[in-house]
Amino acid sequence: MSFITCTEERHASAILAILNDAIVNSTALYDYQPRTLDNMVTWFATKRANNFPVIGVEDADGKLLGFASYGTFRAFPAYKYTVEHSIYVEKNSRGLGLGRKLLEEIVRQAQANGLHTVVGAIDASNNTSIALHERLGFEHSGTVKHAGFKFGRWLDVAFYQRTFESPTNPVDG
Repeated sequence: MSFITCTEERHASAILAILNDAIVNSTALYDYQPRTLDNMVTWFATKRANNFPVIGVEDADGKLLGFASYGTFRAFPAYKYTVEHSIYVEKNSRGLGLGRKLLEEIVRQAQANGLHTVVGAIDASNNTSIALHERLGFEHSGTVKHAGFKFGRWLDVAFYQRTFESPTNPVDG
């Protein structure tokens, strides 16, 4: 297994399918409606404009099994050293350790890019994701109760963060 850089041309449809499965069948995304290929055009454009990675894992036949990325945590300049990550694994490929490998790689890239904090916003009932984050050094930094409403119930979102020594010389502005 090796990591690849996902491209819009090659991976947009596969990423869309993985995201839409999460939207329709889980609380991994607090969204109601499946996304479209037009949404992916904007998504990839935002990743490119901000130099945010989109990494993936493919099988031997080139099928995308999962992907990870990060993006803006909050849209204010002082948050420039903090990102929020996303990791999604295709439904038939879960339980194979791909989520861990993707999380390790997105953390490695965040450190290499001089970031200070990586945040994961996780549905508080997703014990598997929470345990994975804790195993990889993320600490619980708070829970927002009743942050979302989906599938007829209130959802709590738990925030987990991992902080690095980087950047060596952070600056204001």
